[in-house]
Amino acid sequence: MPYTSHPSFPKAQAWVTGLGRTTQRVTRSSLHSRFVLAVGSAVFDAMFNGGMATTSTEIELPDVEPAAFLALLKFLYSDEVQIGPETVMTTLYTAKKYAVPALEAHCVEFLKKNLRADNAFMLLTQARLFDEPQLASLCLENIDKNTADAITAEGFTDIDLDTLVAVLERDTLGIREVRLFSAVVRWSEAECQRQQLQVTPENKRKVLGKALALIRFPLMTIEEFAAGPAQSGILMDREVVSLFLHFTVNPKPRVDFIDRPRCCLRGKECSINRFQQVESRWGYSGTSDRIRFSVNKRIFVVGFGLYGSIHGPTDYQVNIQIIHTDSNTVLGQNDTGFSCDGSASTFRVMFKEPVEVLPNVNYTACATLKVCLTLTLGHRTPK
Repeated sequence: MPYTSHPSFPKAQAWVTGLGRTTQRVTRSSLHSRFVLAVGSAVFDAMFNGGMATTSTEIELPDVEPAAFLALLKFLYSDEVQIGPETVMTTLYTAKKYAVPALEAHCVEFLKKNLRADNAFMLLTQARLFDEPQLASLCLENIDKNTADAITAEGFTDIDLDTLVAVLERDTLGIREVRLFSAVVRWSEAECQRQQLQVTPENKRKVLGKALALIRFPLMTIEEFAAGPAQSGILMDREVVSLFLHFTVNPKPRVDFIDRPRCCLRGKECSINRFQQVESRWGYSGTSDRIRFSVNKRIFVVGFGLYGSIHGPTDYQVNIQIIHTDSNTVLGQNDTGFSCDGSASTFRVMFKEPVEVLPNVNYTACATLKVCLTLTLGHRTPK
């Protein structure tokens, strides 16, 4: 059994750390070692000086990794921090267990500086385990900004269910819902293996538990839903039917899944008013209303402001689209509804996800209302 000792102290106090092959004996002068450790750690103070104080010359710490305990001793003796990628988590555990907050803070700071998309989920799991809310918050922010990279990292499928739920509950994930669903399916397959269950659709649904309800299927296009979730076997038949009705029928029936968009973009929301005042009205004929536009820098369009009837409160079903003009490709659309109050104001109608618009490219904003009512007409202010 290997051991280490401080050269200036006689070998009188032994600490046996670890279990099995990782067992290590750490020797220190009894009186000096106890004093230093008791001053630096309330837990060691109670161990040596409290009512249950031990008099044994050999103290076992079976749940502490030898390298982590040596790092703790080094810090208490010399204030020197000796941590690295391979030892930081076990050192953090040891620092928390033996109440050495200064070393704990150094470990957390080390983790913050080394936080990346490919280790964000692993560190999030550890932050939740060790009750480090600030580190957990930073991990979640990193996942929000780099969702696509984070969910493809190896550590994603290793997280526990509660951590998965905490992530899926967020409104700020920057990824299309269909890709998020695919990642969650990968997690469920790994969880089936951890629980020694056969990887079947039924068992995948079982291990997902409450996480499944947090997938926002209504945010997908009907094509994405049909090609993926509808054929996965994870959803029940009635859920598939309900979601297909949601995609195809107006007014849309209620579904058991969240349809709130994930606001994955940060920055100030600006409203651009094409029409500065109401001049007259026209009878809506059922055709699409379109405006061609371009921008001088990259933006994301989150929705339109639409005019409604001037004759009182009215409900509308509407399809909104952003189209790449030259190729006639639909970049984003939403079949939804809105209610006007009879005023000349515009009413917010939002896309399921923000639509990226690039500079110096022609786009067409398109809105098609289902009902034929008298609408207010804007007047464009001359430049």
